[in-house]
Formats: sequence, structure tokens, C-alpha cells
Amino acid sequence: MDQIKRIKSMEKAFDELERAVGGMEQALETFSKAEKNYKKLAGYYGGDWRTDFEADEKGLIPDGLKRGVLSEDGLYDLLERYGDVLEKLRGAAPGSGKSRG
Repeated sequence: MDQIKRIKSMEKAFDELERAVGGMEQALETFSKAEKNYKKLAGYYGGDWRTDFEADEKGLIPDGLKRGVLSEDGLYDLLERYGDVLEKLRGAAPGSGKSRG
């Protein structure tokens, strides 16, 4: 590969990596801010969720109210997915045994 082609190839790799790293930085910032919502929802699931779910099953919750949090598997699955992502992040962290190069 001649020098110009090599530099162009490296510039393309640089630009793609820069975009990917920037996107990951933004995603990590968003994810770290979501921890308070995880804790709030986990507490709800372990507490009042069952009461609200049963009220919805009995038709006591207004029809027009958004209620994705009351779906039987929705909240549980979301909490599990959060935990899975957290584990993946921990596995990718420096010192986790994963190599950087």
C-alpha cells in the first residue's frame, strides 16, 4: 500500500473510531444518569407494583392512562436488561481481564 492510500485508510479508521467513542461516551452518560430510575422502579416492583397491577386487572385504572409499567413482564424484563448491560460494562472495564490491544 502506498503512503497516500495508507494515510487515507488510517484517516477513515480514525474518523470511524472517533464517532464510535463519542457515541459511547454519550450513551454511558445517559446510562449512568438512569441509575436513579432503576432504583426507583426496582423499589416499585418490590413494593406497590402488585397492588397497582391487580387494580388494573380489575379495571380500576382509567383506560387512557399509560401503563407499560404494569405489564406482567415489561418491568421485570427491563430491570433484568439493565442488570445485563451493567454486567457487560463491568466486563469491559479496565482490569476486568479484557485486553485493549
